[in-house]
Amino acid sequence: MARYTGPKSKIARRFKDPIFGPDKALDKKAYGPGQHGPNKRRGGKTSEYGIQLNEKQKAKYTYGILEKQFSNMFEKASRMKGITGELLLQLCESRLDNTIYRLGVSPTRSGARQLVSHRHITVNGEVLNIPSYQVKIGDVIGVREKSKSLEVISNSLSSNNKKYDWLDWNSSDMTGRMLSVPSREMIPENIKEQLIVELYSK
Repeated sequence: MARYTGPKSKIARRFKDPIFGPDKALDKKAYGPGQHGPNKRRGGKTSEYGIQLNEKQKAKYTYGILEKQFSNMFEKASRMKGITGELLLQLCESRLDNTIYRLGVSPTRSGARQLVSHRHITVNGEVLNIPSYQVKIGDVIGVREKSKSLEVISNSLSSNNKKYDWLDWNSSDMTGRMLSVPSREMIPENIKEQLIVELYSK
């Protein structure tokens, strides 16, 4: 499956936001990539469509979702009751790979996706290798028994100090549970979801 594997700092600089985590390159060069630097003549004013498209691309890169998949998620969110933009972000947050990342089992979403794909993760006691699986309230996400000693997992868990109100983690048996669907206020991502809704509504 096609995934972006290029330079992440370049993408973070394009959006002027550390979407892949702390980035020294972004701290030093807080402007878009390109050999001419922050050249005003290249830019000009971005159109309304350009701003909306930029926000959608930012959300896709943040969560590591491909165009078709993201479009399908928007369609699903638009059919649900509630605020479409908020529902879209909730669907993104409820993905299995993102939940693994939020629980601290992996320090990055791409790493979490790899753990799921390589069958290191269980959901309700069953091994599941589908990163896009939608985690539901009450689902128990765990590390497979023979994968608990993996250095990449233990290192990530030991350095993780972030906690999220909608998730619960039991370090003794390496399992987590989804307690609720996160409200927009709980989701820390700097994404203007209304712009994405406006883009798809054109």
